[in-house]
Amino acid sequence: QVQLVESGGGSVQAGGSLRLSCVGYGATYTRSCMGWFRQAPGKERERVATIAIDLKTSYADSVKGRFTISKDNAQNTLYLQMNSLKAEDTAMYYCAADFSEFFACERYDYKYWGQGTQVTVSS
Repeated sequence: QVQLVESGGGSVQAGGSLRLSCVGYGATYTRSCMGWFRQAPGKERERVATIAIDLKTSYADSVKGRFTISKDNAQNTLYLQMNSLKAEDTAMYYCAADFSEFFACERYDYKYWGQGTQVTVSS
């Protein structure tokens, strides 16, 4: 049974930084696509950043240059470093993982999801 547990959310002022973490239990990070997604009230879920098995990363245009996704395979932990935060970054952030062969990391239908961690940015 795979379980993903996020942490690190909170409330910050615009321009501040936060680092989200996602620890995986029963998961093998070396064999997975992993990603961070977010959803604000009344809006659709948005793909924020993904990291592939070969460590290739991709980012939403809205966060490029401000957010960095990384992972520590030994610790089974996924990170999202968020700098220069804006009010529009306010959302619930979720980590996700999928171990399917040939799974394209830019997809939205990841098999495993965490419970989410709230990020609130005040202007």
